[in-house]
Amino acid sequence: MAPSVRLHEMIRAIRSARTQADERAVIQRECAAIRAQFRQTDTEGRFHNLAKLLYVHMLGYPAHFGQMECVHMIASSRYSEKRIGYLGAMMLLDENQDASLLITNSIKNDLSQGTQHVQSLALCTLACMGSVEMCRDLAPEIERLLRSSSSYIRKKAALCAVHIVRKIPDMGEMFTPAAGSLLSERNHGVLHGAVILITQLCDHNPDTLEQFRKSVPQLIQIMKDLVTSGYSPEHNIAGISDPFLQIRILRLLRILGHNNVAASDLMNDLLAQVATNTDSSKTAGSAVLYETVLTVMDIKSESGLRVLAVNILGRFLLNNDRNIRYISMTSLQKIVQTDHNAVQRHRGTIVDCLKDQDASVKRRALELSLALVTAANIRTMMKELLAFLCTCPPELRASTTSGIFNTAERYAPSQRWHIDTILHVLITAGSDVRDETVPNLVQLIATTSKLHCYTVHKLYRALIRDISQQSLVQVACWCIGEYGDLLLKGECDDIEPMQVTEDDVLDALETVLQSHMSSPTTRGFALTAIMKLSTRIKTNVDRIRSIVSIYSSCIDLELQQRAVEYNALFKKYDHIRAAVLERMPVVDKNLPGSANGELIRESTKEPNQPKQLAGVSVLSLEPANQVCDLLNLLSETDSSLKEGTGTVNINTMSTSTNSSASGNLLDLLGGIESTPAPTVTVYDVGGVSLKLQCDRQTETGITVTFTASNSTQSHVTNFTLQAAVPKSVQLQMKAPSGDVIPAQNGGTVTQTVLLNSTNKASLKMRVRVSYSHQDTVCQEMLQIDSFPSPAWN
Repeated sequence: MAPSVRLHEMIRAIRSARTQADERAVIQRECAAIRAQFRQTDTEGRFHNLAKLLYVHMLGYPAHFGQMECVHMIASSRYSEKRIGYLGAMMLLDENQDASLLITNSIKNDLSQGTQHVQSLALCTLACMGSVEMCRDLAPEIERLLRSSSSYIRKKAALCAVHIVRKIPDMGEMFTPAAGSLLSERNHGVLHGAVILITQLCDHNPDTLEQFRKSVPQLIQIMKDLVTSGYSPEHNIAGISDPFLQIRILRLLRILGHNNVAASDLMNDLLAQVATNTDSSKTAGSAVLYETVLTVMDIKSESGLRVLAVNILGRFLLNNDRNIRYISMTSLQKIVQTDHNAVQRHRGTIVDCLKDQDASVKRRALELSLALVTAANIRTMMKELLAFLCTCPPELRASTTSGIFNTAERYAPSQRWHIDTILHVLITAGSDVRDETVPNLVQLIATTSKLHCYTVHKLYRALIRDISQQSLVQVACWCIGEYGDLLLKGECDDIEPMQVTEDDVLDALETVLQSHMSSPTTRGFALTAIMKLSTRIKTNVDRIRSIVSIYSSCIDLELQQRAVEYNALFKKYDHIRAAVLERMPVVDKNLPGSANGELIRESTKEPNQPKQLAGVSVLSLEPANQVCDLLNLLSETDSSLKEGTGTVNINTMSTSTNSSASGNLLDLLGGIESTPAPTVTVYDVGGVSLKLQCDRQTETGITVTFTASNSTQSHVTNFTLQAAVPKSVQLQMKAPSGDVIPAQNGGTVTQTVLLNSTNKASLKMRVRVSYSHQDTVCQEMLQIDSFPSPAWN
């Protein structure tokens, strides 16, 4: 076997390797030689062999066979071998390996030695890879060294104590007295270590936090000395005196002043001095100012000081460094809710950041711009957001469209402006909007009767220009189907007149049906629109009948079923076709449900507790990870109950034309009801509500429709509904309309359940509702013991 070469020769051989294979060959040869020499009893050369092995480890090759050699070197009496041994232990060992326990005694012996360099090696190693057992055994030695006469050792001991407190928080009390005494040090390194240690102690123990609040004046004086001291070459960085220590002190002051008025009052003058006297032209100064801003915002500071902090962040937005701009907007976004007016002053600069080249900066600028929109500036801000939508990267389009929709709904100055804004978004980025957009816009158009003519003309013009934007095409088809007669009149006061013939409209809808860009859902909208036009035009009914007949054999089952049932309307049910295809009634989504007599029985529960509703009892409310399977919960009273579940998937046609294989014709087309179906609220917790509506379909069957809404400020996601009934009842659950309930009653999610039972008395149901809201997963079990009586009358 070739003898091992010296370290510099091995490095030269590795660097001169032409290929990866050549490098591996050199490494393997040297590792084999090192192993052979480790097995020899002769200790000569062990120092150089371990150094070469550490270099091999840094290159990413296995070097674990040198662990025991590190243990032997640490026990050596020679400083050079002890130093390389400790270095190897920090690189090759960790707390999970048994070999680390073998060096505990060596570290303890070295900590007791009088040589500070040896003590330093032991302290660094313990702070780097000390296990819980090692820290517990050696903590008394560290506490003793915190009072050492050497500032060099006190600094190392303080950082080692930080590691011990992180590993064993209960041992923090041992270091508290010594940590407080270190604040009187003049050495910056010791002060730095002391501040880090105190910060760690305060994070883990509220009593310690209260104890160190008495040290706030001392910390303020240290900080003032740093700010007002002259030039010190040893600690000066870009004109800032020891910015690292300043930042650590500011972070500690932030912890000590949080939710404490007395401590915060003591800090106000210091923070104002730092904020006004620190130069932000250099990175070091910007770092200190940023920590100052965070401290001002987190303590009970004065209002003027908070405005000053926001202004500092505003200046950061003009910095050439994109990282500084990013952290500035991140901070502004956190404080915009509490200091809205102060942030509003920098709105122009924030909007300019939408044009930044960096995608991360653009995203933060978008989020902050949306947060700054108010009823007073909605028109100006929306122009900027719409301009950004035209140029924003693809990954931001969905967020931009969603933000524009929510903002427009909240602050729209008029209904026409609202419709124009949403149509502009659909024309620009219709393929990037979320699924709930179509039903929400349909709801908006339906409730704006004065703008029906204007809206249908605008949508028709958009449709004949571009059919690639699916959401736009779906809304246009729905609107043409509902208000096609207004389009054919060609008279509209709010828009330039346009003469449209029946053939033009049918040609446009047929183009949608035949286009390869149209999704099955979009084709369903178009076919339903053509069918509805059969009652709104006079001369092209035969053409409509022909189109519908063609799609009766369509390969898409959904479209085929629609066409077959529409054909039945032309033939068997032609006498009710006009009534079935009349305009959809305007539904107020905010209108509370009502039933015969008492709808909701208010209980004496606390405001945040679930309400006890008519015919419904709340069984339990548990975290999702603690709730067992639905069948297990239902087995408490009836082991033979059946379960029906449905996967959540938005069907945007549910407003007027939703159908399924088991649905009947009147279900599909909206039906003709002689009396309104009763509605009962069965769940209402924290702004999330669930309503139940019953419709009798046959002598023994009813359709139960659950409608979920959300009046809170944030969306409800992952909404699912499961139901179970006794064995004597047949249950079928249709696909739900979605899994996201928009905020502020911006839309609903519906779930239809078909029940068939010959025994009215046995008709009971258990329902489990599950959803995520504001990072919390909620699950509720409801017991429905009675249904509204009209369902069986």
